[in-house]
Amino acid sequence: MTLTLSRRAMLMSGLAAGLAVPALSLAQSGDGQAPAEAPAGGTPAVQDMTMGEADAPITMVEYAMFTCPHCADFVKEVFPKIKENYIDTGKVRLVFREVYFNAPSLWAAIIARCAPADRYFGIADLLFSTQAGWLNSTDGPTIMKNLYGIGRQAGLTDAQMDACRQDTAFAEALVANYQKHQAEDGIDATPTFIINGEKVENAPYEVFQQKFDAILAAKGSN
Repeated sequence: MTLTLSRRAMLMSGLAAGLAVPALSLAQSGDGQAPAEAPAGGTPAVQDMTMGEADAPITMVEYAMFTCPHCADFVKEVFPKIKENYIDTGKVRLVFREVYFNAPSLWAAIIARCAPADRYFGIADLLFSTQAGWLNSTDGPTIMKNLYGIGRQAGLTDAQMDACRQDTAFAEALVANYQKHQAEDGIDATPTFIINGEKVENAPYEVFQQKFDAILAAKGSN
């Protein structure tokens, strides 16, 4: 699914409509994570969220959406085995990239990124495991209210989340970063994976196991 300019505008207007709160400067946001400082060009930097050793022989890029039930199933049923057997053992490095096919998926990503980076995956797990609960409405303000509840569970204050949500420059940077990677890797469904450059669709654990073991054997890293 290509993110057109009109769809991008819809995501941004949806962000603004999600919850009417006063704009707060990032300086007022306490110890929550302000988005990365902008480089010289003025566009905020978007940090890749990674897990595992930087020099692992396998890099798995996961494209997932916080509103996607198949992604939630993957996190529950498949990912724990991958983490235990390959990430925690230094064989696989995970690069997690958010997908925004709808506005709530962007809102959820902004809440997840509002905390310090070392808490990102904990919030992501919470978003996936409680997906049916916070995504139980088609009403934007209700969904955003539910997401604030997730953020509070993760230790964020309303002031911190207000500041992150009001930072439209960073939201634009998230969308632009996603759009760039989506075009490069041809992402039209979630979850989708790029394993050492090869595109892999959602699959049971055994499929990932076979691919990982084949790559490791070829590299002499088993």
